[in-house]
Amino acid sequence: MLKNTLKTLALSALLAGTALSATAADFKLRATANSNENDEDYDGLVVFKNYVEAASNGAIEVELFIGTQLCSNGAECLQGVADGGVDIYISTSGGASGIFPYVQVLDLPYLMADDRIAEHVLSGDFVRTLRDMALADSGDTVRLMTIGNTGGWRNFANTKRRIAEPADMEGLKIRTVVADLPQELVKAMGASPTPIPWPELFTSFQTGVVEGSKNGITDIMGMKFPDAGLQYVTLDGHAYMGALWWMSNETFMSMPEDMRRVVVDGFYALQQATFASPKRKSIAAYEEFVAGGGDLYVPSPEQKADFKAAAAPVYDWFKANVANGEAAFDALNVAVAAAEADVNAARDADLN
Repeated sequence: MLKNTLKTLALSALLAGTALSATAADFKLRATANSNENDEDYDGLVVFKNYVEAASNGAIEVELFIGTQLCSNGAECLQGVADGGVDIYISTSGGASGIFPYVQVLDLPYLMADDRIAEHVLSGDFVRTLRDMALADSGDTVRLMTIGNTGGWRNFANTKRRIAEPADMEGLKIRTVVADLPQELVKAMGASPTPIPWPELFTSFQTGVVEGSKNGITDIMGMKFPDAGLQYVTLDGHAYMGALWWMSNETFMSMPEDMRRVVVDGFYALQQATFASPKRKSIAAYEEFVAGGGDLYVPSPEQKADFKAAAAPVYDWFKANVANGEAAFDALNVAVAAAEADVNAARDADLN
Protein backbone atom coordinates (compact mmCIF):
# COMPACT_ATOMS: atom_id res chain seq x y z
CA MET A 1 0.00 0.00 0.00
CA LEU A 2 2.77 2.41 1.01
CA LYS A 3 4.78 1.49 -2.10
CA ASN A 4 1.78 2.21 -4.35
CA THR A 5 1.20 5.53 -2.60
CA LEU A 6 4.83 6.54 -3.12
CA LYS A 7 4.64 5.56 -6.78
CA THR A 8 1.49 7.65 -7.19
CA LEU A 9 3.12 10.67 -5.51
CA ALA A 10 6.26 10.32 -7.61
CA LEU A 11 4.22 10.10 -10.82
CA SER A 12 2.15 13.12 -9.80
CA ALA A 13 5.30 15.14 -9.11
CA LEU A 14 6.77 14.10 -12.46
CA LEU A 15 3.62 15.05 -14.34
CA ALA A 16 3.39 18.36 -12.48
CA GLY A 17 6.99 19.17 -13.37
CA THR A 18 6.36 18.22 -17.00
CA ALA A 19 3.30 20.45 -17.16
CA LEU A 20 5.21 23.31 -15.56
CA SER A 21 8.11 23.02 -17.99
CA ALA A 22 5.73 22.74 -20.92
CA THR A 23 4.07 26.04 -20.03
CA ALA A 24 5.70 28.99 -21.76
CA ALA A 25 7.04 31.48 -19.25
CA ASP A 26 5.76 35.03 -19.33
CA PHE A 27 9.11 36.38 -18.17
CA LYS A 28 12.63 35.10 -18.79
CA LEU A 29 15.48 36.33 -16.60
CA ARG A 30 19.10 35.94 -17.74
CA ALA A 31 21.28 35.73 -14.63
CA THR A 32 25.06 35.60 -14.71
CA ALA A 33 27.93 35.19 -12.27
CA ASN A 34 31.58 35.42 -13.32
CA SER A 35 32.50 32.47 -11.10
CA ASN A 36 32.05 28.69 -11.11
CA GLU A 37 29.73 26.06 -9.72
CA ASN A 38 31.79 25.67 -6.53
CA ASP A 39 31.14 29.27 -5.55
CA GLU A 40 28.61 30.74 -3.11
CA ASP A 41 27.28 32.86 -5.97
CA TYR A 42 26.21 29.72 -7.81
CA ASP A 43 24.59 28.31 -4.65
CA GLY A 44 22.57 31.50 -4.36
CA LEU A 45 21.48 31.48 -7.98
CA VAL A 46 20.31 27.87 -7.79
CA VAL A 47 18.16 28.73 -4.76
CA PHE A 48 16.86 31.85 -6.51
CA LYS A 49 15.97 29.97 -9.70
CA ASN A 50 14.20 27.18 -7.84
CA TYR A 51 12.20 29.57 -5.66
CA VAL A 52 11.17 32.02 -8.38
CA GLU A 53 10.14 29.41 -10.93
CA ALA A 54 8.11 27.47 -8.36
CA ALA A 55 6.52 30.48 -6.62
CA SER A 56 5.53 32.04 -9.95
CA ASN A 57 4.01 28.72 -11.08
CA GLY A 58 6.22 28.79 -14.16
CA ALA A 59 5.42 32.36 -15.14
CA ILE A 60 9.08 33.30 -14.59
CA GLU A 61 11.95 31.30 -16.06
CA VAL A 62 15.50 31.92 -14.85
CA GLU A 63 18.41 31.08 -17.15
CA LEU A 64 21.79 30.72 -15.45
CA PHE A 65 25.03 31.69 -17.18
CA ILE A 66 28.00 30.79 -14.97
CA GLY A 67 31.33 32.15 -16.14
CA THR A 68 31.89 34.73 -18.84
CA GLN A 69 29.35 33.72 -21.49
CA LEU A 70 27.36 36.97 -21.26
CA CYS A 71 30.05 39.36 -19.99
CA SER A 72 33.52 39.13 -18.50
CA ASN A 73 33.97 41.80 -15.80
CA GLY A 74 32.13 44.20 -13.53
CA ALA A 75 32.06 47.19 -15.86
CA GLU A 76 30.96 45.14 -18.87
CA CYS A 77 28.33 43.19 -16.95
CA LEU A 78 26.84 46.24 -15.25
CA GLN A 79 26.65 47.94 -18.63
CA GLY A 80 24.79 44.85 -19.81
CA VAL A 81 22.36 45.26 -16.91
CA ALA A 82 21.86 48.92 -17.81
CA ASP A 83 21.30 48.07 -21.48
CA GLY A 84 18.98 45.15 -20.72
CA GLY A 85 21.17 42.40 -22.22
CA VAL A 86 21.72 41.00 -18.72
CA ASP A 87 18.85 40.83 -16.24
CA ILE A 88 20.73 39.79 -13.08
CA TYR A 89 24.41 40.07 -12.19
CA ILE A 90 26.46 39.60 -9.03
CA SER A 91 29.54 41.69 -8.32
CA THR A 92 31.97 42.28 -5.50
CA SER A 93 32.25 45.84 -4.25
CA GLY A 94 35.52 46.16 -6.15
CA GLY A 95 33.86 44.94 -9.34
CA ALA A 96 31.20 47.65 -9.12
CA SER A 97 33.37 50.45 -7.76
CA GLY A 98 34.25 51.86 -11.17
CA ILE A 99 30.58 52.79 -11.70
CA PHE A 100 29.31 53.04 -8.12
CA PRO A 101 32.44 53.94 -6.09
CA TYR A 102 30.61 54.32 -2.77
CA VAL A 103 29.82 50.58 -2.61
CA GLN A 104 33.42 50.22 -1.45
CA VAL A 105 32.05 51.21 1.94
CA LEU A 106 31.62 47.44 2.39
CA ASP A 107 35.41 47.10 2.24
CA LEU A 108 36.07 49.57 5.04
CA PRO A 109 37.78 47.59 7.79
CA TYR A 110 36.55 46.59 11.23
CA LEU A 111 33.12 48.26 11.06
CA MET A 112 31.04 45.08 11.41
CA ALA A 113 32.06 42.77 14.22
CA ASP A 114 30.67 39.40 13.18
CA ASP A 115 28.28 37.50 10.92
CA ARG A 116 25.25 38.28 13.02
CA ILE A 117 25.84 42.04 12.86
CA ALA A 118 26.72 41.97 9.16
CA GLU A 119 23.66 39.93 8.22
CA HIS A 120 21.40 42.25 10.23
CA VAL A 121 22.88 45.31 8.49
CA LEU A 122 22.58 43.79 5.01
CA SER A 123 18.96 42.82 5.59
CA GLY A 124 17.79 46.36 6.33
CA ASP A 125 17.54 49.94 5.12
CA PHE A 126 21.26 50.32 4.48
CA VAL A 127 20.85 48.28 1.28
CA ARG A 128 17.87 50.40 0.25
CA THR A 129 20.00 53.52 0.69
CA LEU A 130 22.66 52.11 -1.65
CA ARG A 131 19.87 51.06 -4.04
CA ASP A 132 18.53 54.60 -4.24
CA MET A 133 22.03 55.95 -4.86
CA ALA A 134 22.71 53.44 -7.64
CA LEU A 135 19.36 54.07 -9.31
CA ALA A 136 20.02 57.81 -9.28
CA ASP A 137 23.53 57.40 -10.69
CA SER A 138 22.46 54.95 -13.41
CA GLY A 139 19.45 56.91 -14.61
CA ASP A 140 17.06 54.34 -13.09
CA THR A 141 18.57 51.47 -15.08
CA VAL A 142 20.55 49.43 -12.51
CA ARG A 143 18.80 48.24 -9.35
CA LEU A 144 20.54 46.78 -6.30
CA MET A 145 18.34 43.90 -5.15
CA THR A 146 20.23 42.52 -2.15
CA ILE A 147 23.68 42.02 -0.66
CA GLY A 148 24.79 38.54 0.31
CA ASN A 149 28.18 37.01 0.98
CA THR A 150 30.87 35.53 -1.22
CA GLY A 151 33.61 33.82 0.77
CA GLY A 152 33.15 34.79 4.40
CA TRP A 153 35.54 37.42 5.82
CA ARG A 154 38.76 38.92 4.54
CA ASN A 155 41.76 38.15 6.74
CA PHE A 156 45.43 38.97 6.45
CA ALA A 157 47.57 36.03 5.32
CA ASN A 158 51.26 35.85 4.48
CA THR A 159 54.31 33.69 3.80
CA LYS A 160 56.67 35.19 6.39
CA ARG A 161 55.41 35.35 9.97
CA ARG A 162 52.47 35.41 12.37
CA ILE A 163 50.66 38.75 12.39
CA ALA A 164 49.36 39.33 15.91
CA GLU A 165 49.26 43.13 15.85
CA PRO A 166 49.58 45.94 13.30
CA ALA A 167 53.34 46.32 13.88
CA ASP A 168 53.83 42.80 12.49
CA MET A 169 52.63 44.04 9.09
CA GLU A 170 55.57 46.44 8.76
CA GLY A 171 57.36 46.05 5.44
CA LEU A 172 55.34 43.11 4.09
CA LYS A 173 54.40 43.23 0.41
CA ILE A 174 50.64 42.62 0.39
CA ARG A 175 48.70 41.81 -2.75
CA THR A 176 45.73 44.06 -3.47
CA VAL A 177 43.41 44.67 -6.38
CA VAL A 178 43.88 47.75 -8.54
CA ALA A 179 41.73 50.00 -6.37
CA ASP A 180 42.60 52.83 -4.03
CA LEU A 181 40.79 51.74 -0.87
CA PRO A 182 42.53 48.38 -0.26
CA GLN A 183 45.87 50.01 -1.03
CA GLU A 184 45.17 52.74 1.51
CA LEU A 185 44.36 50.09 4.12
CA VAL A 186 47.59 48.19 3.51
CA LYS A 187 49.61 51.41 3.72
CA ALA A 188 47.86 52.36 6.98
CA MET A 189 49.08 49.07 8.42
CA GLY A 190 52.68 49.85 7.49
CA ALA A 191 52.86 47.32 4.65
CA SER A 192 53.42 47.81 0.92
CA PRO A 193 50.40 47.35 -1.37
CA THR A 194 51.22 45.48 -4.57
CA PRO A 195 48.45 45.13 -7.19
CA ILE A 196 48.62 41.65 -8.74
CA PRO A 197 46.02 39.99 -11.01
CA TRP A 198 44.31 37.08 -9.27
CA PRO A 199 45.51 34.39 -11.75
CA GLU A 200 49.14 35.45 -11.10
CA LEU A 201 48.97 35.35 -7.32
CA PHE A 202 50.12 31.74 -6.79
CA THR A 203 53.32 32.33 -8.76
CA SER A 204 53.80 35.70 -7.09
CA PHE A 205 53.85 34.00 -3.68
CA GLN A 206 56.36 31.44 -4.93
CA THR A 207 58.74 34.05 -6.32
CA GLY A 208 58.36 36.57 -3.50
CA VAL A 209 56.82 39.28 -5.67
CA VAL A 210 54.26 39.50 -2.86
CA GLU A 211 54.37 38.05 0.64
CA GLY A 212 50.77 38.38 1.73
CA SER A 213 47.15 38.92 0.74
CA LYS A 214 43.69 39.82 2.04
CA ASN A 215 41.48 36.81 1.38
CA GLY A 216 38.90 34.45 2.82
CA ILE A 217 40.01 30.93 3.76
CA THR A 218 37.96 29.22 1.06
CA ASP A 219 39.75 31.24 -1.62
CA ILE A 220 43.12 30.52 -0.01
CA MET A 221 42.54 26.78 0.02
CA GLY A 222 40.68 26.68 -3.29
CA MET A 223 43.69 28.27 -5.00
CA LYS A 224 46.16 26.04 -3.04
CA PHE A 225 48.10 29.07 -1.83
CA PRO A 226 49.74 27.10 1.04
CA ASP A 227 51.57 25.13 -1.65
CA ALA A 228 53.08 28.45 -2.73
CA GLY A 229 54.25 29.24 0.80
CA LEU A 230 51.24 30.97 2.38
CA GLN A 231 51.41 29.53 5.89
CA TYR A 232 50.16 32.29 8.21
CA VAL A 233 46.53 33.43 8.54
CA THR A 234 45.34 35.97 11.10
CA LEU A 235 41.61 35.95 11.76
CA ASP A 236 41.31 39.71 12.08
CA GLY A 237 38.09 39.69 9.98
CA HIS A 238 38.69 43.17 8.65
CA ALA A 239 36.01 43.07 5.95
CA TYR A 240 32.84 41.10 5.28
CA MET A 241 33.02 39.86 1.69
CA GLY A 242 29.80 41.34 0.42
CA ALA A 243 28.20 40.19 -2.83
CA LEU A 244 26.04 42.80 -4.53
CA TRP A 245 23.16 41.44 -6.61
CA TRP A 246 22.05 43.79 -9.39
CA MET A 247 19.03 43.64 -11.67
CA SER A 248 17.84 45.55 -14.70
CA ASN A 249 15.38 48.03 -13.25
CA GLU A 250 13.44 48.08 -16.51
CA THR A 251 13.02 44.31 -16.37
CA PHE A 252 11.97 44.40 -12.73
CA MET A 253 9.50 47.26 -13.08
CA SER A 254 7.96 45.75 -16.24
CA MET A 255 6.61 42.87 -14.15
CA PRO A 256 3.23 43.04 -12.41
CA GLU A 257 3.38 43.54 -8.67
CA ASP A 258 2.73 39.89 -7.79
CA MET A 259 5.69 38.79 -9.92
CA ARG A 260 7.92 41.53 -8.49
CA ARG A 261 7.03 40.20 -5.05
CA VAL A 262 8.12 36.71 -6.11
CA VAL A 263 11.46 38.11 -7.37
CA VAL A 264 12.02 40.09 -4.16
CA ASP A 265 11.33 36.98 -2.07
CA GLY A 266 13.61 35.01 -4.36
CA PHE A 267 16.45 37.39 -3.65
CA TYR A 268 15.77 37.00 0.07
CA ALA A 269 16.12 33.22 -0.30
CA LEU A 270 19.30 33.75 -2.34
CA GLN A 271 20.74 36.05 0.32
CA GLN A 272 20.08 33.53 3.09
CA ALA A 273 21.77 30.80 1.04
CA THR A 274 24.89 32.90 0.50
CA PHE A 275 24.99 33.84 4.18
CA ALA A 276 25.05 30.14 5.07
CA SER A 277 27.24 28.65 2.36
CA PRO A 278 30.61 30.19 3.39
CA LYS A 279 30.10 29.14 7.01
CA ARG A 280 29.86 25.49 5.99
CA LYS A 281 32.63 25.57 3.40
CA SER A 282 35.07 27.37 5.69
CA ILE A 283 35.01 24.56 8.26
CA ALA A 284 36.78 22.07 5.99
CA ALA A 285 39.02 24.81 4.59
CA TYR A 286 40.33 25.79 8.04
CA GLU A 287 40.83 22.14 8.98
CA GLU A 288 42.79 21.52 5.79
CA PHE A 289 44.94 24.61 6.34
CA VAL A 290 45.92 23.60 9.89
CA ALA A 291 46.43 19.95 8.94
CA GLY A 292 48.92 21.10 6.32
CA GLY A 293 51.00 22.92 8.93
CA GLY A 294 49.39 26.34 8.60
CA ASP A 295 49.49 28.81 11.49
CA LEU A 296 46.01 30.11 12.33
CA TYR A 297 45.99 33.01 14.77
CA VAL A 298 42.99 34.62 16.50
CA PRO A 299 43.76 38.15 17.78
CA SER A 300 42.60 39.08 21.27
CA PRO A 301 39.90 41.78 21.61
CA GLU A 302 42.64 44.24 22.55
CA GLN A 303 44.66 43.36 19.47
CA LYS A 304 41.60 43.73 17.24
CA ALA A 305 41.06 47.18 18.74
CA ASP A 306 44.66 48.00 17.82
CA PHE A 307 44.05 46.89 14.23
CA LYS A 308 40.95 49.08 14.03
CA ALA A 309 42.83 52.07 15.44
CA ALA A 310 45.61 51.61 12.89
CA ALA A 311 43.04 51.52 10.08
CA ALA A 312 41.24 54.70 11.18
CA PRO A 313 42.92 56.97 8.56
CA VAL A 314 41.22 54.91 5.86
CA TYR A 315 37.80 56.14 7.02
CA ASP A 316 38.79 59.77 6.57
CA TRP A 317 40.36 59.00 3.21
CA PHE A 318 37.16 57.30 2.04
CA LYS A 319 34.89 60.14 3.06
CA ALA A 320 37.14 62.75 1.46
CA ASN A 321 38.03 60.97 -1.79
CA VAL A 322 35.11 58.75 -2.84
CA ALA A 323 32.05 60.24 -4.51
CA ASN A 324 29.12 59.98 -2.06
CA GLY A 325 31.55 58.27 0.30
CA GLU A 326 30.52 60.25 3.35
CA ALA A 327 26.82 59.50 2.80
CA ALA A 328 27.52 55.78 2.41
CA PHE A 329 29.84 55.77 5.43
CA ASP A 330 27.27 57.52 7.63
CA ALA A 331 24.50 55.17 6.47
CA LEU A 332 26.59 52.12 7.29
CA ASN A 333 27.53 53.39 10.73
CA VAL A 334 23.89 54.15 11.58
CA ALA A 335 22.92 50.65 10.42
CA VAL A 336 25.72 49.02 12.42
CA ALA A 337 24.74 50.88 15.60
CA ALA A 338 21.11 49.78 15.19
CA ALA A 339 22.16 46.20 14.45
CA GLU A 340 24.39 46.06 17.52
CA ALA A 341 21.54 47.34 19.70
CA ASP A 342 19.07 44.81 18.29
CA VAL A 343 21.44 41.84 18.35
CA ASN A 344 22.77 42.56 21.82
CA ALA A 345 19.22 42.96 23.14
CA ALA A 346 18.31 39.60 21.61
CA ARG A 347 21.42 38.00 23.07
CA ASP A 348 20.62 39.35 26.52
CA ALA A 349 17.05 38.11 26.29
CA ASP A 350 18.25 34.65 25.33
CA LEU A 351 20.64 34.46 28.26
CA ASN A 352 17.82 34.56 30.81
